[in-house]
Amino acid sequence: MDPEITAIVAPIDRIDVDTDAILPKQFLRSIEKTGYGTYLFDEWRYLDHGELGETKVRPLNPDFVLNQPRYADAEILLCRRNFGCGSAREHAVWALHENGFQALIAPSFGDIFANNCYKNGVLPINLSEEDVDRLFVAVALHPGYKLTIDLPRQTIQTPDEKVLPFVIDTFRKRCLIENLNEISYALAHSQKIREFESRRRAEAPWLFNSFSE
Repeated sequence: MDPEITAIVAPIDRIDVDTDAILPKQFLRSIEKTGYGTYLFDEWRYLDHGELGETKVRPLNPDFVLNQPRYADAEILLCRRNFGCGSAREHAVWALHENGFQALIAPSFGDIFANNCYKNGVLPINLSEEDVDRLFVAVALHPGYKLTIDLPRQTIQTPDEKVLPFVIDTFRKRCLIENLNEISYALAHSQKIREFESRRRAEAPWLFNSFSE
């Protein structure tokens, strides 16, 4: 994600939204990270049943929040508690990311879902139930409501300049700012890893013996 964003907020006003609601099971037949954007919240977003790879024009549900023009360019998703619970499908985060969501705000997230967010450049922010309630009211009252999220400072700023701090692990924060994952972070230290392996091989050669014979 970008280290600082100012973006429209879209609300999903439901508790315990599981990953099957975020991306239903019939869309999990690929390991590619793209191609899921149009299926995000599929059973709520459309009036018919969808399948992976369909090309037909499907009827939209006019009552679903993300189909409303005021939220068309939203990059921040405001959620209720336990968002992303259920199965550990990383595809759900891929679909959110492909729809342009850079950050999610909720009182709590499913643990595996939150970890998948960090791995895929999406910032899950925990705020109190009270702060989330106030944000839901503000979003409903003000079309085009925007928040500014400053990841380096770990703050959210509202249009009336109220500042809401949030907590994030230092390593995850660095990875998001520098667009790293565990693999790319390790590769950035490849020289140090090679030096350690060489030193360790000299100090304890028996650890590197082959046991295949």
